[in-house]
Amino acid sequence: MPDRLYQECRTVISGCRAIFEDLRESGEEILLSTPTASALTSGEQKSKNDNQPQKDKPSIAETLPSIHQELEDCHCCSLGNEPGHTLVGAGNPNARLVLIGGVPDAEEESTGIPFSGEAGQLLDRILRAMKLTREEVYICHYIKCRPPNDRQPEKDEIAACEDFLKRQIAVIAPEIILSLGDLATRSLLKTDESVSKLRGKWKSYEQIPLMATFDPEYLLNQPSGKHQVWEDVKQVIHRLQESSS
Repeated sequence: MPDRLYQECRTVISGCRAIFEDLRESGEEILLSTPTASALTSGEQKSKNDNQPQKDKPSIAETLPSIHQELEDCHCCSLGNEPGHTLVGAGNPNARLVLIGGVPDAEEESTGIPFSGEAGQLLDRILRAMKLTREEVYICHYIKCRPPNDRQPEKDEIAACEDFLKRQIAVIAPEIILSLGDLATRSLLKTDESVSKLRGKWKSYEQIPLMATFDPEYLLNQPSGKHQVWEDVKQVIHRLQESSS
């Protein structure tokens, strides 16, 4: 380096050092772009902490398959002792949207697929209108086992199933929940109000935005409700688009 340039660099460095000293004496905290030893240490510590499971997040061992396996062997309530299959859920484990129905019916129990048959075909059409497929969302029921004779689930059965549902939601971490029908909506929101009064208004479950709407099975008997469902679904579409932009 030429002597003249070397001297100019020394002059600049001396000037910067003088400014830093003045600021330090006045109590200002200086953040240098070059990492100090303490900064490197804290960075290493942060990296180590990042690998640790967070307090409010599920354990790293908690996965959908592990929850599903536990559900298959569940005897937390009387429904676990009934013959038949547990309907755990299906779809994308990283879904932005989770759809939650109420109780599985005989066909769903037989196929192991949430929303099978004619109601499932209608749900597929709703998803296509949203430009989504079953593979992009996650679909499950609040109640995991079909009650005998399709009776309404008891309070203890609802409570037992909610623990599994919360864990599923925690692992998936969706942006939005779409609850389908009275039982799912009432159970999620802890209310006695019907879905007809709750639909169309944003609520929340486990701090996740929730939109309630009619169950596809209901729409088969009440086709006039399709317009209301589409209005609810449009709000979900808009919110998903907003979060993507």
